[in-house]
Amino acid sequence: MAATAPKSFEYDIDVEDVEYLRHGDTLLLARLFKPRGQGPFPAIVELHGGAWCLGNRLQDTAINEQLARNGILVAAPDFRLPPVASYPGSLADINYGIRWLKTQATTLGTHPEMVCTFGISSGGHQAMLLGMRPRDSRYSAIPLSGDASRVDASVRGVIMGAPVIDPIGRYRYAKQLKEAGKPYPEFVDLVLPLHDKYWKTEDAMAEGSPVQALERGETVALPPVLYIQDTRDIVHPRPQLERFVDLYRKAGGQVELELSEGAGDAFAPRNPHPALGRGDEQRDPSSPAASRVVEKMISFIRTHTR
Repeated sequence: MAATAPKSFEYDIDVEDVEYLRHGDTLLLARLFKPRGQGPFPAIVELHGGAWCLGNRLQDTAINEQLARNGILVAAPDFRLPPVASYPGSLADINYGIRWLKTQATTLGTHPEMVCTFGISSGGHQAMLLGMRPRDSRYSAIPLSGDASRVDASVRGVIMGAPVIDPIGRYRYAKQLKEAGKPYPEFVDLVLPLHDKYWKTEDAMAEGSPVQALERGETVALPPVLYIQDTRDIVHPRPQLERFVDLYRKAGGQVELELSEGAGDAFAPRNPHPALGRGDEQRDPSSPAASRVVEKMISFIRTHTR
């Protein structure tokens, strides 16, 4: 199924919130960014960051609009966060959301075999873990209704923007910085309690780590990956990136790496959570580096949804 949108064409878009899942009386919404025109369009499920505990479907609106104006349907879901649900609650919601999108594909102007995922920071971690474990019984525990029971959450590609690719590794890195004494980077005091709140234990962090899963020799799915990180990034340790890329390629997976100064500019959120906004004032989503990253994302999505 080919994506036919010309590279430089900008679509008018429609934006709406839809209910995709309900837990009791609690509704979970997805914000849809829909290109107007002749489909089927490639589709991407976009997962916000926030150390698994903060943020919502609205914070990455700027980049989601850019993707939609270039002929890509974007679904940005809310999912349960602590204290409502810790690991693996959010993964169950997102896995369901991917399957739900596939069941709605024709109505939305896409196709079930044209779905990718994209996540930033902890959202990147969740996109990759679900990409590697699309049929994990814990993550696929919420059933779809009727004839849709055979639909799975496999995707055609995964894009990660500065992901927490190894939660236990990042946790120990932050603890080491704190134990070394001040001054240490301000992110340390933010991420440590949020890791604890979501994961509860270090064993869970290791079990839910894409890097550790590959090191354990787990049998996993290997969708193509676009891994984007700014060379100035100190929040997501570079050695963990390099370990993942090496292990994923050795397992037979394809990784495209965009590692450059300014790459993180593309991910400046429009409505950041106050605790996550520090440093974002330095980013410029209209910079040449940001534009290059968005073009690379668009190319990756189109290539892998043909």
